[in-house]
Amino acid sequence: MELTAPARKQKHWRFFAPEVGENTACQHMAKELAVDPLVARLLFRRGIRSVDQATNYLHPKLTNLHDPAQLPGVDTSVDRIERAVRNGQPIVIYGDYDVDGITASSILWHILKLAGAQVSTYTPHRTDEGYGLNCKAIRQLCQDDGETPLLISVDCGITALEPAREARRCGVDLIITDHHEFDADGFPDAFAIVHPRLPGSKYPFGSLCGAGVAFKLAWQFAKVHCGSERLPSTFREMLLDLLSLAALGTVADVVPLVDENRVITSYGLGHIKHTRVNGLNALLDVSRLRDEKVDSYHVGFILAPRLNACGRMGHAKDAVRLLTEAEPVEATRIAKFITAENNRRRATERTIFEEARQLVLDNHYDDDDNRAIVLGKQGWHAGVIGIVASRLVDVFHRPTVLLRFEDGQAHGSARSVPSISIHEAIQSCAHLLTSFGGHAMAAGLSLPTTHIESLRQGLVSYVNARLDPEAMVKVLEIDADCTVSDLTFPLFEQIERLAPFGRDNPAPMLCLRDAELVRSPECVGSDGSHLKLALRNGPHQIDAIGFGLGNRADELAMGRPLDLVFEPKISTWKGRRRMEVQMKDLRPAQM
Repeated sequence: MELTAPARKQKHWRFFAPEVGENTACQHMAKELAVDPLVARLLFRRGIRSVDQATNYLHPKLTNLHDPAQLPGVDTSVDRIERAVRNGQPIVIYGDYDVDGITASSILWHILKLAGAQVSTYTPHRTDEGYGLNCKAIRQLCQDDGETPLLISVDCGITALEPAREARRCGVDLIITDHHEFDADGFPDAFAIVHPRLPGSKYPFGSLCGAGVAFKLAWQFAKVHCGSERLPSTFREMLLDLLSLAALGTVADVVPLVDENRVITSYGLGHIKHTRVNGLNALLDVSRLRDEKVDSYHVGFILAPRLNACGRMGHAKDAVRLLTEAEPVEATRIAKFITAENNRRRATERTIFEEARQLVLDNHYDDDDNRAIVLGKQGWHAGVIGIVASRLVDVFHRPTVLLRFEDGQAHGSARSVPSISIHEAIQSCAHLLTSFGGHAMAAGLSLPTTHIESLRQGLVSYVNARLDPEAMVKVLEIDADCTVSDLTFPLFEQIERLAPFGRDNPAPMLCLRDAELVRSPECVGSDGSHLKLALRNGPHQIDAIGFGLGNRADELAMGRPLDLVFEPKISTWKGRRRMEVQMKDLRPAQM
C-alpha cells in the first residue's frame, strides 16, 4: 500500500529572550574561562551563571559524585549483603528488562562476584511476566537452589506491595533498589529500600536512574567489604568499569544529564573503550564504534537499541549474560545475535509504523478535532508498539495509544506530548480499562476490544479540551544567532565540552542567518532522503546536512537567502574529525 504523506506543518522557531544583565555576565564568563562568547551564552542558557559553576560544568570530576553513604537505605542493605557474602548465601539480582535494568543488574553482579559472592541474575520476560517483581518468580527462585536466597531488585520494586508480601511468606529477605515514582502512603514490606527520593531523604540528587542507584550501592558495598574508604586497586578499577555500564543506563533511561548524572556519563563514556567487561567490548566492536568517540548519541541510537532488542523481540536475559558472565568468544556471539535481533526489531517497527500511519491518515485522526490517536490491530508485536507510538507522536504531535489484540483483549502502550499527562488522560477513562499504569509521558494499559472506540472518544474529548491546535507542532528551541564566519573548528570543539547532551542538557541549537547557496541543493543517501547544502555569507563558506530533509530541496533557489536552524557537531570518520552543521529546519531569510 502506498502511503500518503501528511501535510507538512511549519515548525515553530522559539528564540530565547535575553535576560537583564545577560550580555555583561556572558562577557565576563567568556573572558575568565577563555571561551568563545557564544559558548558563554550557551552556558548561561543552561543556568550556569558563575565562573565556578561553569568550571565544574566544563570539567566534571569524580570528586563531584555524592557520598553513597547518604543514599536512603544503603547502610542496612550493604550490611545484609555483606552478611550474605560472608555466609555463602545465594544472592539473586532481579532486574528490569530495559537497558537501565540490564546495566543495573550487571553492575551489582560484577562487584559481588569480585567480592566472592554466590550471585546470579533474574530478568523477567517482557510479554510473559511483564514489568517488575512478580510472585510466581519469587516462589520459583526459592525452589531452584534449595537454599533461600537474598533477593535484590534493581530498577523496579518500589510499588511491588504484593510481591514483597510474597517474599516475606517465602522467608526471603528482599532489598529493593529503585528510582521510579512511588505512593508515599504505602511502601513494600521489604527488608530495606534504597531510593534517592524516599521521604526524609537528605541525598543531594534525586534523579539517578536504576543503574545509578546500583552503582552507588556497589560503591558503598565495596567500602564496607574492604573496610576502608580508600579501596584496593582491584575494586577501584572495577568501579571505573562499572561507571561505563552506569553511563549506558543513565543515557538510555533519559534521566536529567546534570549534577552527578553528568559526572557518571562523562567519565563512563570516556572510559568505555578501556573497559574490561567482555560483553561491552564485544558490543563496541560489533557496532563498529572502536574508532569513534562514544557519546550520548551512540548510546541512544546504536548501543541501547541493541541491548533493548533482546527484551523486545525475545528475552533480555541474553543481554544481561552478555554484560556479566560471557567470556570473549561467547560475548561476540551474543553481541552479533542481539545486533540481528535489533535489525529484526527495526524491520518490525517500520512495518507497524507504516500501517499505523496509514490508519491515521485514512481515518483523518490527524485532523485538528482529533487531538489524540488510538489505534489497534491483531498481530502487532508487543515489544515494539511503544516505540511506534513515540514515532507517531513525533509525526503527528499529539498523544498516541497503540494496542495489540489477542483473545478479545487489547494490550498496549501510550506516549504523549509535554503539555498532556497521558496517565491522567487514561485515568479519565479508567472505567473502560482492565488495568493501566505509568506516568505523564508514557503508560501501559489493557482493556476489552469492545471498549476501544469508547476509549478513543473519551481520550479525544479529554485531550481536545486541554491541547491547543497551535501546540500540535514541533518547537525548535534556539539558543543564539550566528553567521558562517562564526563557525570555526575551535568553536565546535568548545561546544563539544558541553556534552554529554540529553534531558535537561540539550544539544545547542543555533540559527544561521542570511546564508546563500553556493550551488544547487543535493539529495543524498541511498534513497535521496537527506539534503546537502553548500552555504556562504560573504567570503565564508560551509557545508550543511539535513537528515530526512531531502523533500525540502524544491523549496530552495539560488540567490535567495536562507535562515536555518542547526545543531553544531563534530563527526569522526576514519580518525578524522570535522565540523558538521546538522540542519533541523530551514526557511527563506526574514527580510
